Amino acid sequence: MIGSFGDFEEKHVDVLSELGNIGAGNAATALSELIGASVRIGVTDAIILGFDEAIRIVGNPEERGVSVMIRFEGDVRGIMLFITDLDDAKEAADMLTDGFDWNGEGADAAVTAGADMISDMQLSTIKEIGNILGSSYLGSITTMTGLKIRIAEPYISIDMIGAVLGAAMAEFSADNKKILLVKGNFSTENHVFKSHVILFADIPSLNKILTELGIEA
Repeated sequence: MIGSFGDFEEKHVDVLSELGNIGAGNAATALSELIGASVRIGVTDAIILGFDEAIRIVGNPEERGVSVMIRFEGDVRGIMLFITDLDDAKEAADMLTDGFDWNGEGADAAVTAGADMISDMQLSTIKEIGNILGSSYLGSITTMTGLKIRIAEPYISIDMIGAVLGAAMAEFSADNKKILLVKGNFSTENHVFKSHVILFADIPSLNKILTELGIEA
């Protein structure tokens, strides 16, 4: 049994990376259907990182980003977190709504994030992107393991990247100060969007996933 993230071996990380790739493929299909155009999601890698290392990959901890948090429970429990910066978030929203005029309808529902303005409709669109990505990753776990997972309503926020990561880590990684980061990006023919999908799960949950996959912990 794995007692901490420090016990993870290459075989454990490899199988979690493969789950990420399966989830990425499902997410690409779902996003393609949503926008009516081909979407590609870059090959993902699962990496066990400390908080400081994760921050360096995800972005400046004091920069504001858009995050979509999906809590899950059942046979396993944790959080899926989708994070992207404001510029990529707004560009992705524009792409998915085919250049909607954000200064027209919906502009009165805009919110301020520092010096940036982002509309309620844009946030709703980004929330759906995060929901598709997060649900696809969790769906791959359910399909491959047979574990039952209940997914809560996604929650979207605009906050400093460090604060978002810190809050999730405090709940699920308090003892180890480690997280599982799934690297990747999604793109269309004309756009590449940097994003990160991060899995926060407790050690018992990760042990259950690995056991159901036939991987000796």
